[in-house]
Amino acid sequence: MLRLTWVQPEDLLGHELHQATQDGREPARIAARWRAAGGPEAPRRAGASPDRASRYLRQLAEDLLDELADLPSRLADDEPTDLTKIRAGCPTWPTPTPTPTRVPTPRRLEAAWLGRAAGCLLGKPVEKLPLHAIRGLAQATGNWPLNTWFTARGVPEELTTAHPWNRRSAPTSLAENINGMPEDDDLNYPLLNLLLLQRHGPDFTTTDVAKLWLDELPAGRTFTAERIAYRNLLSGIEPPLTARHRNPFREWIGALIRADVHGWTNPGAPARAAEQAYRDATLTHTANGVYAAMFTAATIAQAATGTGTDDIHTCLRTGLSVVPPRSRLAAAVHQGIQLARTHPDFTTVVDELHATHAATYHWVHAIPNTALIAAALTHADGDFTGSICRAVSGGWDTDSNGATAGSIAALLAGSPEALPDRWTDPLKNQLATSVADFNGTGFDSLAQLTHTLTHLTPHSSETEATYTT
Repeated sequence: MLRLTWVQPEDLLGHELHQATQDGREPARIAARWRAAGGPEAPRRAGASPDRASRYLRQLAEDLLDELADLPSRLADDEPTDLTKIRAGCPTWPTPTPTPTRVPTPRRLEAAWLGRAAGCLLGKPVEKLPLHAIRGLAQATGNWPLNTWFTARGVPEELTTAHPWNRRSAPTSLAENINGMPEDDDLNYPLLNLLLLQRHGPDFTTTDVAKLWLDELPAGRTFTAERIAYRNLLSGIEPPLTARHRNPFREWIGALIRADVHGWTNPGAPARAAEQAYRDATLTHTANGVYAAMFTAATIAQAATGTGTDDIHTCLRTGLSVVPPRSRLAAAVHQGIQLARTHPDFTTVVDELHATHAATYHWVHAIPNTALIAAALTHADGDFTGSICRAVSGGWDTDSNGATAGSIAALLAGSPEALPDRWTDPLKNQLATSVADFNGTGFDSLAQLTHTLTHLTPHSSETEATYTT
């Protein structure tokens, strides 16, 4: 029996009930109708429930998803998705810059690509594992606090039986198995965004993103919000409704992991980077899911200047300047940064973040994961090894968090030589992907291509109030 993940209406309904509660709507009556009909809870960790629902339950789920979408939100004013309202609500929105202030060298961009890959690869074998399992697996091999790749060598069998490595990733991401960078969506999306800028330039529209995905992104390589939006496109639904229609994952982490190229190619121009990330993100996400992408793009744009005066703390403050200050994401990131400044032991920081967010948000949700990334970078003071190891050791979406922390910290490090060999040598300057003709491409070649894209004509619509989607 084929059970496609992240698309079954009977599975989406449970996630939408959680999302509705989180974003200020009142779904109690709809939830009661679903439970009375025998509807299941949302799958806890996997993307699909094990059994096929009846035709009645499936139709009911579709109807209730539409009813939930019509409920008003008490958070609408504090968490808008419209770009004009986002900018108006950010009192320290960065001043637009007409041209890149300083284009990062190909070597700096190569470091960023390598950092993103290494951080992602570090987190892959423990993705989906609970926090105590990650700690136990690392402690069993003397790798705690986390300082290098995970390994199965020396781990007691009873521990791996209780907490098995991620079954898809372990064959390519444990220390003894690494042979280049395996395919991962955290690298596929930056590749797609290189194609996006090559074909459409920095004034691309959200529709351009959609068309590119249909041309170049295999549907089976999408997950959560991206898979829903992809299906919506095939059903004739146009952006930005693709992000909202029966899409309970619209505030999850998917838009954040697509933001790096927007920051890399807009050095010293965080406003432009954030607005590019916005047009990308709104294909699939709303509100806090969009803010997470904008925050990441603006942080990276500030880090990409390479002036030596922008430390990680300045970069994170810049990232926060494009996030509505009364949003849940802003509150969570501020909390993560403050905890990191207060507690010398990062384990305490992680425990506090989990105590605040774990019961409320799914492990792939953008809010807790963005807070963890900011906390990891702050606590490590931007150091590369410290940043990726803290991000991954904090649990939740380990590979995505490691990737973003690695991209930012490596960009600040400035060159591949500034990264420890134990992280870069196993990558063998190649990555696997199903995107276009990039399979087997080296990170040095990707850096050269990224470098050329920073020279494109600045946005003609820089001062306009809105972008066409």
